[in-house]
Amino acid sequence: MTRATETISIALLLSSLYLAAYLRLIPFPEKIQEEIIPVLPFWGLVSFGAYLLFSLGWGIVTFRDTEEAYKELVVEIETAKRELRGKGVDVD
Repeated sequence: MTRATETISIALLLSSLYLAAYLRLIPFPEKIQEEIIPVLPFWGLVSFGAYLLFSLGWGIVTFRDTEEAYKELVVEIETAKRELRGKGVDVD
């Protein structure tokens, strides 16, 4: 099973469980049914956003510069400058 198929399957499963709870097909206490179940999609969206922000921050914190990548980038920049100068663009 591909990752996309797995993700879609999990999303459909969670959506059907939420719909069954929202339509009161799955019995819950009244307080949970009226106060928690309706806001679960928003809670899930906020939690997913927080996870993505954490993942992005963690990637930035653990990012390691390498000397080889720096040198390669400088060479690419110089090559691009030469090509642009050849076309008459002022890059300085």
